[in-house]
Amino acid sequence: METKMLDFSKIKTYPIKDRKNKTSVKDFSKVCGINPSFQEFIDSLPYIFAGENFRQLVADIVHAHKNRRSVIFMMGAHVIKCGLSPLIIDLMKNGILSCVALNGAGAIHDFEIAMIGGTSEDVAHNLEDGSFGMAEETGFNINNALKSGVKKGLGAGKALGEKICKDKYPYREMSILFAGVKYNIPVTVHIAIGTDIIHQHPKAEGKVLGEASYIDFKTFASCLVNLEGGVVINFGSSVMLPEVFLKAITITRNLGIKINKFTAANFDMIRHYRPEVNVLSRPTAYGGKGYYFCGYHEIMIPLLVNAVNVKMGI
Repeated sequence: METKMLDFSKIKTYPIKDRKNKTSVKDFSKVCGINPSFQEFIDSLPYIFAGENFRQLVADIVHAHKNRRSVIFMMGAHVIKCGLSPLIIDLMKNGILSCVALNGAGAIHDFEIAMIGGTSEDVAHNLEDGSFGMAEETGFNINNALKSGVKKGLGAGKALGEKICKDKYPYREMSILFAGVKYNIPVTVHIAIGTDIIHQHPKAEGKVLGEASYIDFKTFASCLVNLEGGVVINFGSSVMLPEVFLKAITITRNLGIKINKFTAANFDMIRHYRPEVNVLSRPTAYGGKGYYFCGYHEIMIPLLVNAVNVKMGI
């Protein structure tokens, strides 16, 4: 078949002044002067894409707090290993956070920090001789605390926080678990049996791990009751906590609790499937908002917390 060439001379154009642009110089970033305030730094960010989304997230957190709506942080262990606990604890102390959810590894790192002021062993070095994760005090104390807590009807987070408090661990002020007890804010721990070093310890009991985590799952679901108009943020948990959140919000809606218009955000170093769909898109599909921010936790979380504090006037 012979191809008939199109006549490009008949293509229609229009004046650029009639075009709607997504980007304008009025939204560009600004150069800060010498020794700018933190607010001036935030104001210097471009009002485009993530720059504008970041400002909106900060505003949503402040609005939620002022209107007594939930602000919930979900966090993987990396956040704690990167030394960011003081910032989370500051938000707890100021009453901004309604709940903090950790995975099992996050709770272990937090507990070790309270106990000895350090955490995060050299896995590659200790794996060869089978000593990885075999520190006696970590496995013994955490498993015993969970067992004692379950007997009293406590979830994993409360049981570990009370253990840190009772034994007056020297670095307890750096512990999110301890802060939960101190400031009466739920800190829930969501355990996947077989994934954490304390499951290797002779004191570990599956029924205790399961019960302690299940109590915290019910506690976490209960914390979502005031999420309408609130904010939930996932930091660095690519599977566990997005799945927990999805099931918990399903339960609340099943029980007739309206949770549609809220803000969800995810912070991580790369994009992951489950946080994107199970935190940002599916749960917010009925009137909410979802933001994804990529970057290192040790930069992004200080940026967020300090921006919130400045906006709050703290």
